[in-house]
Amino acid sequence: MLHGYLPAILGGLQSTVSVAGTSLVIACVFGMIGAAAKLSSARTPRVVAETYTTIIRGVPDLVLMLLIFYGGQIAINEVADYYGWGYIDIDPFIAGTMTMGFIYGAFLTETFRGAIMAIPRGQIEAGQAFGLTRCEVLRRITLPQMVRHALPGFTNSWLVMLKASALVSIIGLDDMVHRANLASAATRKPFTFYATIALIYLALTTISILALRWVESRYSHGVRKVEFR
Repeated sequence: MLHGYLPAILGGLQSTVSVAGTSLVIACVFGMIGAAAKLSSARTPRVVAETYTTIIRGVPDLVLMLLIFYGGQIAINEVADYYGWGYIDIDPFIAGTMTMGFIYGAFLTETFRGAIMAIPRGQIEAGQAFGLTRCEVLRRITLPQMVRHALPGFTNSWLVMLKASALVSIIGLDDMVHRANLASAATRKPFTFYATIALIYLALTTISILALRWVESRYSHGVRKVEFR
């Protein structure tokens, strides 16, 4: 049915998962920095973080990816030309993961900020009263509860990011979508290959939901659930 292209498409699955996973790590870094900046008592970090999240969440992902990829390529080569380094071709994997990490870091900024704010202030003060250092309070009180509060929003961001990894094909990355494009052009049966890609993404998101639901249940162990009637 796939005219022998299935192994090639599945070969692109590794690139897709690698892009999504690496982008998630980068997004978490941006998200934690952004959340810390928004919760800072200083005005400058708050303004910078607010500007970052407002712009990123207000512009479509595809437009941002093209702007950052091509704009970054131009900026880097202008610097390289100034120093006489010659032309620098940015690797699509690096460009794609950095761009997606930067974009979804804005969404995780709000997720992490809300999770931290959901922790009762009295628990942190109680830890300090027991003589815990700031690092111990962060490790024993803040982070475990932050993870529990952040997991629903984190799950949603990961699912959207996983699906958005298909966008990296437009900057030349050899992922599943790129290979499906080549296969559909060669066989003139686009529906067959795009339907296959859709099913693979559905399988990935389903596995992700089940795995993150298990993690959420582990972090919610012993927490009383309030029922609304």
